[in-house]
Amino acid sequence: MKQNIFVYRVAQAASFLVAKLIFNRQVIRNEIKGKKGPFVIIANHQCALDFVSLISLTKTPMSFVISNAFYNSLPIKGLLDRMGLIPKQQFQTTVKDMKNMKAVIEKGNPLVIYPAGLMCEDGISTPIPEATYKFLKWLGVDVYVAKVSGTYFSMPKWAKGFRPGKTFIDVYKLFSKEELLGSDVDEIKNRAEAALVFDAYKEQETLRVRFKNNKISGLESVLYMCPHCLREFEMWVRDKNVIGCKHCGFEQVSDEFSFLHNHKGIGNEIRYVSDWSRKIFTQLKEKIETGQLRDLSAKTTIMVIDSKKHKFVTVGQGTVTLNEKGFIIDGKINGEKSVIEVSTANFPTLPFSPGKYFEIQQGKNIYRCCLEDGKLVMKFINMVKAFYLLKKQKVGANL
Repeated sequence: MKQNIFVYRVAQAASFLVAKLIFNRQVIRNEIKGKKGPFVIIANHQCALDFVSLISLTKTPMSFVISNAFYNSLPIKGLLDRMGLIPKQQFQTTVKDMKNMKAVIEKGNPLVIYPAGLMCEDGISTPIPEATYKFLKWLGVDVYVAKVSGTYFSMPKWAKGFRPGKTFIDVYKLFSKEELLGSDVDEIKNRAEAALVFDAYKEQETLRVRFKNNKISGLESVLYMCPHCLREFEMWVRDKNVIGCKHCGFEQVSDEFSFLHNHKGIGNEIRYVSDWSRKIFTQLKEKIETGQLRDLSAKTTIMVIDSKKHKFVTVGQGTVTLNEKGFIIDGKINGEKSVIEVSTANFPTLPFSPGKYFEIQQGKNIYRCCLEDGKLVMKFINMVKAFYLLKKQKVGANL
């Protein structure tokens, strides 16, 4: 559907207000202001509403690439079409997806891509699929970076609502068309990753933004392992900003800058949530490498998108299992016995909501697994990341 300028301008105006009033956005550079003609913007992804910081920075209408699941599960699909949004499969790019994105460039319009595909859950940028860099070279136009900082703290994936503070956006040219076409894929990758990869907590050391709301309820769904005694699923949050372990008494308290501090003298201080998360991932990866952990299973409710209602609906119950080959969903779907196998060889991660569900895409089908024990969601996600990384390492070792 052709982009409707009136609808787009209304979305721009609304986004501008949200960016200024809710996110307190500060613009560092804006090198796309007044720019016309085809170009592509690659952006990092810290929270669900990162686009509001970008969309109002140029009058030139841009086409944003969004996930197919998000696009099809919203009741405003018609409105999204009029805004010129382009849905695509996450972590998979079909020929149709590529043609749709290339068509925007061929019409002389700008395209916005979030290469990581997902907002982060722990302040650490999500891995970028390798195919992204070849795709940028194939587009063959100027490439800009839109890097946001602080939006993770304003709207954490693991929490509800907004946290007043201050956020920043820096938009600048990464490659001219000529530089892009003259660069090999490795050079494009190195420069793009240097621009997009982040640790929100390390950035906060420089930004030093105070947030009025330092509640951390929900963080226990991400930090599910105690870094002191290494027990899993013993974490709790109390007094709004204290996270601790029921087993060993380890506790950390969050301050107004979102840094953690040792609360009772048990164990070491872990200042960054990102460092705590890395420790959880490292422990899990080592268990997989040593054969202590080979698979993970959980009881689940199975949901799919209803194309008429534009939302996820329950279609069955069963068990979901993950191993190094991929996922197996075994249960009843629409009253019939079903066994669905999905390879995760090329998935660096999956769409998910901490403590609630994760989504598995097989072609056009998207299965949302709402686990009976929501605490396991993050462990499944870390296992997907670990299997992906180990496969990459194995391929590299065989070259």
